[in-house]
Amino acid sequence: MIRNQWYVVLESSEVGKSPVGFMRMGERMVFWRDESGRVVCHIDKCAHRGASLVPGAVLHGSGGSRLQCPFHGIEYDSSGRATAIPANGRAALVPEGFRLSTLPTHEARGFIWIWWAAVGSAPPAPPKFFDDIPEGLSWSTRRDPWDNHYSRAIENQLDMAHLPFVHRDSIGRGGRTVVDGPGLAFGALGSSEPDLLVYVYNRLDDGSPPKAVDQVSRPRPDSGQKLEFRFPNLWQNYINERLRILAAFVPIDEERTLMYLRFYQGFMRVPVLRSLAHAAGNAMNLYIARQDRRIVNTQLPKAAGQGSGELLFPGDAAIMEYRKMRVRAGG
Repeated sequence: MIRNQWYVVLESSEVGKSPVGFMRMGERMVFWRDESGRVVCHIDKCAHRGASLVPGAVLHGSGGSRLQCPFHGIEYDSSGRATAIPANGRAALVPEGFRLSTLPTHEARGFIWIWWAAVGSAPPAPPKFFDDIPEGLSWSTRRDPWDNHYSRAIENQLDMAHLPFVHRDSIGRGGRTVVDGPGLAFGALGSSEPDLLVYVYNRLDDGSPPKAVDQVSRPRPDSGQKLEFRFPNLWQNYINERLRILAAFVPIDEERTLMYLRFYQGFMRVPVLRSLAHAAGNAMNLYIARQDRRIVNTQLPKAAGQGSGELLFPGDAAIMEYRKMRVRAGG
């Protein structure tokens, strides 16, 4: 996992009034909400004797919100600093070393991000989402666990050549095996545009050679459909103004990923019909994702693919660009 990045790691609904624990980024983490509802994240290891804080309690009072360790009752504030050690008495000063590793968090659009960096490192700005997803679109989520590095799952969503083979009975129907392009466009650093936009130009093999990236249009003149990627772990399939598929590729550790798959729609607004639309959309999303998962989980090595000796071809241009992003970011 690449440091100094904002990663989506959870959905907002997964953190309530009590502390909850998740494995993320290869680390055991504990999440809780302070009295204002703000999400707090620590590495889940009590400074005293390394116990998990997840079975503990969230306390609120005149001293603010604290997370209490279930082992010896040590209390930590939202910065991770211990404020009380019961065994020493309430009047005793707490040694400075009693502190949890704490990660900055951000919450928006039903997601929770953490700033994955050295302890004490402050993020330069909040993370960006996809500005072209209107607030008015309704959405629902399904979770899908994959047994590989999160970058492998991301690369799969930028891979045009696998569509007619892995998805021959779904989104790859029609046998369009030749990959023209794909069309690529890039957002400026820090801009509202996604970091990478991909336009798909797969076609039937008529004997003519594939067109190069600079020979296809960006965007497509005949369709608004595009793939959008925000580094380090957010992807969107922009189908049209009222229909989107979003995925957050959440790193559990070096060989496991949890994919949060969201179905966004704006064409069904009546509650019952909206629920049916989401059920159908989620079912299709999972079906397609599991077609991918069956193959991607077999890739070796399970860790990130760059530097592994893989042989890529021109149709892999979007994957190549993603790997360049990782190298520039220090991956």
